[in-house]
Amino acid sequence: MALGPLGTHIKDKLARVFQPQVLDVVDESHLHAGHAGSHPDGESHFRVKIVSEAFAGKSRLDAHRMVNEALAQELKSRVHALAINASAPKT
Repeated sequence: MALGPLGTHIKDKLARVFQPQVLDVVDESHLHAGHAGSHPDGESHFRVKIVSEAFAGKSRLDAHRMVNEALAQELKSRVHALAINASAPKT
């Protein structure tokens, strides 16, 4: 499924902030239609996989906090749920 405007914005922002080696943003809103926090037009539930040097030496919690901080504005508005898989590159 192609990303809509918000999903594309999220992907572009994470790419700019973290310069990741791997970045995958998936809109899973269709899986949550009718549930609390879902938006009739979608783009409310996302899954992110990001691999970046920015997470080197960081705990899983710290990496999640970094992503949440980068997307703070989006999380305050339309994004209801964000599943994050963040890690540093394997050496």
